[in-house]
Amino acid sequence: MSDSHDTSAGDIPEPVRITDLDLADLSASVRRLIDQSQEQARVLDNLTAEPPTIPLPGPDFSGFGTGPGPAPGGEPLFIMAMEGQAYEAELDALTDWVDDLLLPVYGREITSSAPWCPWWDQHPEAVARLHGLWLAWQQHIDPEAGPSGPSTWHRDHLDHTMAQLRAPSGPFAACTTNPSRPAHRLLHGPKPTTDPVPTPGHALAA
Repeated sequence: MSDSHDTSAGDIPEPVRITDLDLADLSASVRRLIDQSQEQARVLDNLTAEPPTIPLPGPDFSGFGTGPGPAPGGEPLFIMAMEGQAYEAELDALTDWVDDLLLPVYGREITSSAPWCPWWDQHPEAVARLHGLWLAWQQHIDPEAGPSGPSTWHRDHLDHTMAQLRAPSGPFAACTTNPSRPAHRLLHGPKPTTDPVPTPGHALAA
């Protein structure tokens, strides 16, 4: 007859005895596993979280995508067709764009051959040209303009506008030509005539 315990007969095996040293080792192993699991959970959380926004050097363009623009109901888009409060609101938005983005990025140095006027908003031609440039900016930075949108804006709008505004004979010709000596003066253009058109062979009287 075998001396081994027959568990099928209901015999209870003797309990496994763990020494205090083995229990301490087991507890330490469990704690390490828990710590590793928590660390893995933190890593997974960091990997699945949205990456933080890293500020890029240079001016912030985020606020210059759009401006007040046309109001619903067919209001005019071009600033020279506006008046009153609509004109003032559009000019304020344009000024923010010129002062905070255009001049810091594209202003270049003021010289006798490239004048500028700190009071450009009092020059109607400058307001008109800069507003047109701003409208084109809004169109060409739109995602629908495609990757070449900004390049097209530089080539077709920025370069021509700045060349006209800052030409020696442009609207700022009598304004600041030295950054240490700000100046402003409006140059009057030709006055509209109310005289009749001369017939061929006859000159207007002096």
